[in-house]
Amino acid sequence: MVVAALVTAEQYLHTSFEHDAEFVEGRIIERPMPTWEHANLQGFLVRELWALGKPMNLFAVPEQRVQTRPERFRVPDVCLVSRPEGPFGRRIVTKAPYLCVEILSPEDTMSETLEKVYEYLEFGVSWVWVIDPASRTGQIHTPTGVARVSDGVFRTDELWVNLNGVEY
Repeated sequence: MVVAALVTAEQYLHTSFEHDAEFVEGRIIERPMPTWEHANLQGFLVRELWALGKPMNLFAVPEQRVQTRPERFRVPDVCLVSRPEGPFGRRIVTKAPYLCVEILSPEDTMSETLEKVYEYLEFGVSWVWVIDPASRTGQIHTPTGVARVSDGVFRTDELWVNLNGVEY
């Protein structure tokens, strides 16, 4: 059995990764390398959500570190956030995003994905989308429940995005 060495949050924040990793209570959690479909959908969502979020004074960003607890940093595939505070070049999101999006990769497990969803909701995120890029289906999670998406249209109370136009 291999035991990974624990690191501090400060060490994590000052470490670069080829593909940004998450930090959960001293452990570095590597994220799967995105597939073409994953990356293409991520780019589409950033473009669409950037335009939709602008009137709400929100910014759509890919793979932004979000500190959900003192010893937990998650990296949603896309999130819609207000401008983070802090010194230039060292900003991380410490306030709950309006929306976090997890785009499934073949290596993702449902238990790991749901752990992130529940953590986002406990942190105060209003909306969490979990999207399967292959089928353009998924779920919309809120603090009050979950809705299945089978028509490719993901929504919040303020906006919606139709994934049926995404080309792979």
